[in-house]
Amino acid sequence: MRKLWLLLALAAGAACTAATALAADAVTVRLKWFNQAQFAGFYIAQENGFYREAGIDAAIQPGGPDFPAIQMVAGGNERFDITSADQILVARSKGVPVEAIAVLYRKSPFVLFSLKDSGIDTPDKFRGKKIGVKIGGNEELVYRAVLKKAAVAASSLTEIPVKFDMSPLLTGQIDVWPGYPINEVIAAREKGFVVNVISPANYGLNFYADTLFTTEKMLAEHPDVMKRFIATMIKGWTYAASHPEDAAKARVKFGNKLTYDHELAMMRESIDLLQPDRKPIGSMNPAQWSSLQTLLVEGGFLKVPVALDQAYTTKYLPQ
Repeated sequence: MRKLWLLLALAAGAACTAATALAADAVTVRLKWFNQAQFAGFYIAQENGFYREAGIDAAIQPGGPDFPAIQMVAGGNERFDITSADQILVARSKGVPVEAIAVLYRKSPFVLFSLKDSGIDTPDKFRGKKIGVKIGGNEELVYRAVLKKAAVAASSLTEIPVKFDMSPLLTGQIDVWPGYPINEVIAAREKGFVVNVISPANYGLNFYADTLFTTEKMLAEHPDVMKRFIATMIKGWTYAASHPEDAAKARVKFGNKLTYDHELAMMRESIDLLQPDRKPIGSMNPAQWSSLQTLLVEGGFLKVPVALDQAYTTKYLPQ
């Protein structure tokens, strides 16, 4: 009887340990926006079994305006989320203990664009025109930095707050639209419009965009899960970048409103954003973070600089 009791106790202890390990390895990732090729690497890692091979039980949830990234992770609802790098710094300035652990879009996907017939192909031609502005986010930050670099005063043009519907641009009510080459620019071309694309990178402005982050608590308590998840996520993105057709097919499968041609175009446009140089996907460097912070301070989005060595870490990236 004593031997049987001992065996049962050991079995119960092993089951408890296994359950604890399973709970530690279960992660939820909330994406920055709705399901589309912009997040293909996460889904590819799941569909190809990469997470399972790494001992990760990953639940990937679409995002959107109803899911504020910083609050969702900081509040403990999710372990990982995607947001723009500037939002990490803004959150840190408010005392929120979040930390960036990998940058996906290391080249900013934000551009300003106009219809070809308008002849507006540089910022100096914005004067006297109606410019659409997405107020309050990183789009406004980069837009104002473009004006400053091009020595164009905001008072010389008309700024009109806009959201997501591009109709005002396509019908001529607005001359310049803020958007992304992986989304709005593709959508305009699909409707038969030829556009001029004005890239901030041409004016020395190239800032981190889609950034994977978590909390300091998660990093401290589950370092092994961090390393395995990040390595697997990067493996998925590396595969997606090398196989854009497969990535597009995978996305269409999970969204009844998605089309293969649009998702393929989006995936192909994403490759240069993921790897604008020869560095591995996910890489980060101090100079880029410092430049972003300087821009935030100059633009009034940050009152004072934050400690960058606490805002991001490369410790968990594959070495």
